[in-house]
Amino acid sequence: MTSDSRIYAQMSTLVALRHRAKGFSFLPSQPVGSVLSGRNRSKLRGRGLDFEELRHYRQGDDIRALDWRVTKRTKKPHIRVYNEEREHSVLLLIDQRMSMFFGSKNKMKSVVASEVAALCAWQVLSTGDRIGAVVFNDDEAVEIKPRRSERGVMQILHQTVKMNNALNANYKVNSNDDQLNVALQKASELCRHDALIILISDLQGWDDNTVKYIKRLSAHNDFMVPFVHDALEKELPPQQRLVVSDGLNQIAVDSGHKGLQQNFQSDFASNISYLQSELKKYAVPVIEINTDVPVVDQILLSLGQARKRGAK
Repeated sequence: MTSDSRIYAQMSTLVALRHRAKGFSFLPSQPVGSVLSGRNRSKLRGRGLDFEELRHYRQGDDIRALDWRVTKRTKKPHIRVYNEEREHSVLLLIDQRMSMFFGSKNKMKSVVASEVAALCAWQVLSTGDRIGAVVFNDDEAVEIKPRRSERGVMQILHQTVKMNNALNANYKVNSNDDQLNVALQKASELCRHDALIILISDLQGWDDNTVKYIKRLSAHNDFMVPFVHDALEKELPPQQRLVVSDGLNQIAVDSGHKGLQQNFQSDFASNISYLQSELKKYAVPVIEINTDVPVVDQILLSLGQARKRGAK
């Protein structure tokens, strides 16, 4: 196996990212709030001092928050929701499937995902919150329960590097793979409410059940998706004859064909647009992360744009 850090994640690189996990906070101006900014006031719902809203009771809500006057008047249960200052749990879902073992320019998607995970983990640790993970590949999904310790972060990074370094071009993928949904199911078992769930993935193989899981999880948790993709998935190189293979079959493609280029770009754009529109229904933001630009730069840029949108 090569030691090229562009192809395989290196433990030393992920540990070094601890010093770059500063000066940013995920979703600072979004309605779902930001827990990566530390022990500051958050809009994760709970019991606290500052009243936020009055709404209908939902299954799983704390009955101690019931507003009996409104409930009696409307004949329907209502609860009072507060903002509160508290510790939070953050759960990373780290995709290391074979679909992530791809990159055309700078790094493999699987390496980029591991770097995003490392930045998130170190940032959460620095604020004193709990960090856990579900690291998954095509065969297994390993749970690491949220903990507030450097040892917990190192456990997440070790498991991620282990799965990452096991990827290779000769691996035969199970055609009935449902690991994305398996990881989401495990997340639902680990995070009942008031957590932040970060799915770091290319979302290959997502289906209606994936959306259902995300809908269910986002009802009582914050949820966000750093969507990892490569330039070659977005746009074919011009005027080249390519040989494309799925590991079993292969086909020659003329990427200079104008109609093929347009269809390829249109398919990617429409898939992203549909994904974003579906997740927007449940207040789940999607941050695009590509393999060409350093991860820290992309995160800072994305969050800067989010602040500008929130200020308008």
